[in-house]
Amino acid sequence: MIRDLRSYKAKKFVEGMKRKLNRQMVGSLAACVHCGMCTESCHYVLANRNDPTYAPAYKADQIRKIFKRNFDWTGRVFPWWVRAEDVRTDEDLLKLKDIVFGKCTNCRRCSINCPMGVDFATLNRMARGLLVSVGIMPEGVAVVSKDQWEVGNQMGVLTQDYLETIEWLSDELENEFKDPAARIPIDKKDANIVYTINPREVKYDPRTITNAARIFYVAGENWTMPSDGWDMTNFGLFSGDDELGSAAARRVYEKVIELRGKKLVMSECGHGYRSTRCEGPNWSAKEVPFEMESSVMTMLRYIMEGRIKVDKSRNKLSYTFHDSCNNARSCGFFEEPRELLNLVISDFHEMYPNRAENFCCTGGGGAMSMSEYTPERLKSAKIKADQLQATGTKVVVTSCHNCVDGLSDVIKHYKLGMKVEQLVSLTANAMVVPERVVVAVPAPVAAVALPLQGYKIMVVDDEPDILLFLSTVLEDQGATVIQASDGEQALELTVQEKPDLITLDLSMPGRNGGYVFEEIRSNPEIASAKVFIITGKPELRRLIYESPIPPDGYLDKPIDQEALLHNIRMVLGIKRVHELSS
Repeated sequence: MIRDLRSYKAKKFVEGMKRKLNRQMVGSLAACVHCGMCTESCHYVLANRNDPTYAPAYKADQIRKIFKRNFDWTGRVFPWWVRAEDVRTDEDLLKLKDIVFGKCTNCRRCSINCPMGVDFATLNRMARGLLVSVGIMPEGVAVVSKDQWEVGNQMGVLTQDYLETIEWLSDELENEFKDPAARIPIDKKDANIVYTINPREVKYDPRTITNAARIFYVAGENWTMPSDGWDMTNFGLFSGDDELGSAAARRVYEKVIELRGKKLVMSECGHGYRSTRCEGPNWSAKEVPFEMESSVMTMLRYIMEGRIKVDKSRNKLSYTFHDSCNNARSCGFFEEPRELLNLVISDFHEMYPNRAENFCCTGGGGAMSMSEYTPERLKSAKIKADQLQATGTKVVVTSCHNCVDGLSDVIKHYKLGMKVEQLVSLTANAMVVPERVVVAVPAPVAAVALPLQGYKIMVVDDEPDILLFLSTVLEDQGATVIQASDGEQALELTVQEKPDLITLDLSMPGRNGGYVFEEIRSNPEIASAKVFIITGKPELRRLIYESPIPPDGYLDKPIDQEALLHNIRMVLGIKRVHELSS
């Protein structure tokens, strides 16, 4: 009897592979002829010419050799001939983890350039799922998957926080339109549209929700947002965990059915669109009794039907468009975004290559959650940076929240001087809002100043999402906001702008927040500036509080909006709004 010398995890990995070997998988494992056609299509290869381990065929071979040794007769009989090798130890699995998670974003550009039809991304996703099933994965993948399993969305946004965010957005909309009907409906039965979003919108960029609500209101839509099942993203696509993919998709579908919604509309998210509309029904093995579409199609239809009118002259900059890998390559969804874009802007410059041949934003495949691979990701982003710079434009537009973060990282790292926008923002900005008929003139009411009006606040953080979130919250309260994304820039702007208060992240590349704080306190010209520490690493606070002059305030990440504003008011000595107006 031959003894199995594999580790427990290696044995379970191989057993799991056997269950995954369907016709598509075996075809991709057996069909590669190592012609090299895939090599030039991969942005990792193009940015790492001296490292052959980035080649798609090489990466696929690390999975293929295990298949050959265990399931292909040639590998069992002549392993030396077909280069078959077994996976034996946990260390072997860890090496495979670095390849399938760290050296590939599953963008599928190599797959569409393979003359034999080998789907490298499908093999890679299978290997990811098998590793996840035995507990081997990047920490970020484990955290995000846990949040989606347990909390119901991949960013761990609590239901109360979600509903409170929708409530204050509704207050702003009602005030803007002077109409209670402009509020965002929650759990409305029999609506024509159930609108689902990416949790990033709640946590970091709620203006996208507001813009969508404005468009729905002006279009006269009968719509609603659900109180749960509102996250249409699905980390199962990235982790390879089909069980998570099924659970996340079912959560969305079952809520739409409960509300008797006629159509599910998804906000701009490439992997959310693909996983919910294209993959979810297969993972969940569930019949979906309603229509599904991207909000891009919804907005385009409103304009074409005359339900909203737009003035493209309101978007005055020069624009290019980035195709999300999941939208374009996996779902063939690339003409409709351009059609909408050209209705709401005037100066469009195409990016090359584009559509199905476009290069990944480098944040796909869940890469934004895998911080240990950030250096490799940003090095490989040189291909995307060159592509963006060649357009000569000021703004790159994308219909994907994941790409917003990926592109923002590229732009910041390579100092391209561009910004990223989504179609919902451009459409809302171009939309002509009909004037309401005034039937009565209310008595004039004295204007109440916003709490932070007249204050200049500098926000320092290396994470684009946090920078956007803090700036939005503070600007909404009337503050003039200055942004700095690293320590050197923060010190330069502090001397130049003399802000009333500085919110300072501690953990940043290069000159970290501790260095910046000490420099501020030791410079007589700016030593009196109020400094408010915001950090996701509480263990660093002792380094700051050992200073002879401690900071004026402190807050841990994740950031609670109310706690942030309360503490900033305390530091600046400002009373609450109702106290100011009484």
